[in-house]
Amino acid sequence: MVVMQKQKENRCTPRLNFRSEIRYQLRGTRDFDSGISNDISCGGLKFTNEQFIPTSTLVMLEINVLNRILRPVGKVAWSMPLAHSNRNQTGIEFVEFNGLERNCLKDFIDMRIERA
Repeated sequence: MVVMQKQKENRCTPRLNFRSEIRYQLRGTRDFDSGISNDISCGGLKFTNEQFIPTSTLVMLEINVLNRILRPVGKVAWSMPLAHSNRNQTGIEFVEFNGLERNCLKDFIDMRIERA
């Protein structure tokens, strides 16, 4: 019998399940691509996309929260191909985020977590 231990949570901010289309642009490129977010916190987000993005890549994001487009810049913390698929999951850490937009995201997350 194998006993699974619960992994320690490294996040400092609460994470919210959040499925929404996002747009992203790799810094230094012209084109935007899109993906579907899986979860979000004030510190970053996880999304599914078709493009493998190497760690440490800077990504400009467009995230629709309550009909407001938030535009943080993030850094790829990890990227992992999904089995039996041509898709990837990508973890982003926010590194540049306008204070008003960050507060909007925090209020959105707090509101959703309180309802749960």
